[in-house]
Amino acid sequence: MLDGRWKSDIERRLRPVGRTLRRGGFTADRLTLLGLVMAVAAAIAIGNGALRAGFLLLVLTGIPDALDGAVAKASGTATPRGAVFDSVADRVSDALLLGGVAWFLASREGGHAALLPFAVLGASALISYERAKAEGLGFDARGGLMERAERTVALGFGLLFDSLLVPVLWLMLALTLVTAVQRFVKVWRQASAPRPEEPVLQWWRGRRVARSTASALRQRRTSRIHRR
Repeated sequence: MLDGRWKSDIERRLRPVGRTLRRGGFTADRLTLLGLVMAVAAAIAIGNGALRAGFLLLVLTGIPDALDGAVAKASGTATPRGAVFDSVADRVSDALLLGGVAWFLASREGGHAALLPFAVLGASALISYERAKAEGLGFDARGGLMERAERTVALGFGLLFDSLLVPVLWLMLALTLVTAVQRFVKVWRQASAPRPEEPVLQWWRGRRVARSTASALRQRRTSRIHRR
């Protein structure tokens, strides 16, 4: 939801920052790696019960994650390799952060509570897979109530107010599952709609029709000549 509404505006505002970082020697891959390291530190802090420190590190994790794309676009170095690295790093960061939350809940509230972050992780992996699969087939699966940006904000809120951490996780799980349904319905509708033919296929069919028409005209002319 946040990505769909404000992502393009945020990227436009971050381009000058990206150019400045690029001149300073920063690359998009280095920023992605830095965000991954910060996610490791945040997971360790959360797992050990330092939720306020985990919140601060979570915020610091989001800064390189927001700037790596700006640096890549500002320097003209956006590549498929970098996009894959960034996407994989995001999935690893999600696993680390929610794993840290699971470790904390297992030590404080028992084993059953630790399953909740893993349920959120599984649901978030589902919506990521839906988008990747849809884009591979030429469809658009972006959007939904609980995308990665919303999950990060919600998790930060739960860390800041630790008494609400479990209710926040339940809310994240519910809204992430709703997002999965929203994306599935969106792609289902696109896949069910009649798709325009490819230009090459249109040209080939037009050529076949033209040949058939020309052949029919030649046959008519031949039959008229024989009749005479």
